Amino acid sequence: MRCEKMSSFIVMDIVKEAEKFEDCIHFEIGQPDLPPSPKVKQALHGSIDENRFSYTQSHGLVELREKIAQHYKTTYGVSIDIEQIFLTPGTSGAFLIAYALTLGKDATLGFSDPSYPCYKNFAYLLDIKPCFMPIGKEDDFELHVKDLEPHKLDALQISSPANPTGNIYDAKNLEALVTYCETNRIAFISDELYHGLTYEKEANCALEFGDQNIYVINGFSKYYCMPGQRLGWVIVPKEKIRHAEMVAQNLFISAPTLSQYGALEAFDETYLKEIKAEFKERRDFLYTELSELFDIDAKPEGAFYIWANISRYSNDSFAFSKELLENIHIATTPGVDFGSNGTRHYLRFAYTRNTEHMNKGINRLKKYLKERE
Repeated sequence: MRCEKMSSFIVMDIVKEAEKFEDCIHFEIGQPDLPPSPKVKQALHGSIDENRFSYTQSHGLVELREKIAQHYKTTYGVSIDIEQIFLTPGTSGAFLIAYALTLGKDATLGFSDPSYPCYKNFAYLLDIKPCFMPIGKEDDFELHVKDLEPHKLDALQISSPANPTGNIYDAKNLEALVTYCETNRIAFISDELYHGLTYEKEANCALEFGDQNIYVINGFSKYYCMPGQRLGWVIVPKEKIRHAEMVAQNLFISAPTLSQYGALEAFDETYLKEIKAEFKERRDFLYTELSELFDIDAKPEGAFYIWANISRYSNDSFAFSKELLENIHIATTPGVDFGSNGTRHYLRFAYTRNTEHMNKGINRLKKYLKERE
């Protein structure tokens, strides 16, 4: 294993450090402060009263997989056999299943730089070779076929909406990537965790454009406001169902049972519309305010992050993030958490707290930066 190459998840170190300050303003952590639907709480309480503490089958609850399959049919027009759906302990469990089914030792996994830190760290953990492909504002923070062609990839990982940039892959580009991967027998792994948290336009599911060697990952931690329930899912190709079952049995036996029963009520569309509206309002506020202080390459189209260029103040995002935390108790995530492609010049701000909380931080930040000049 290449564990020695793994990097720490800097944002979690910042979360730990931020706990020292009672007045800390939190822009660092990617978890919603909003509760799930009240129906989820009722379902959880009911499951406790009914002593549902045993394992489920490794696939997960049939009833929940049926609801997920219906969600894909209704939202994307995609038909999925419930046997293709595996409930996992968070999306981390889903990534491990997808990687285990598609990538052997020394296989190559391609993904964008910047991107979610766990992609490369899981690759190192499993003796997979990460292939970092740079993206930026000039290509709308999307990978394109031209980026893949110089490399011999065994699998491609994309995320849309993306962390940390908040961009959504254009439908035509997503289709082109899927087609290229199918033609070249490259596994396509689509991280769709932030689906639902989209604002001016909707995100497409990779399964709209093909079904050969495609793995779709999602979960209940972001849009459904259930981060601590640790529940995700992965959709695998039909020919990989038995293999996925064996991997799931050995990795974690089954996803948390109580979480699965609670998630049966997570698809509360009336409540979820309110969640989306709240995050859009927060995005609009924070984007407007941060645009006065930093260069923002693109207004985020989804998720709940703003990728802010801090070059006018610093060329070391880690040092600058530490400076803000220590001096004015504002917690942010340094760009270097997400790769090496220009990331020293960026901070990620999460709009996962209410506008009143964020406004306190903005006022504090404006004052500090002015005095710092």
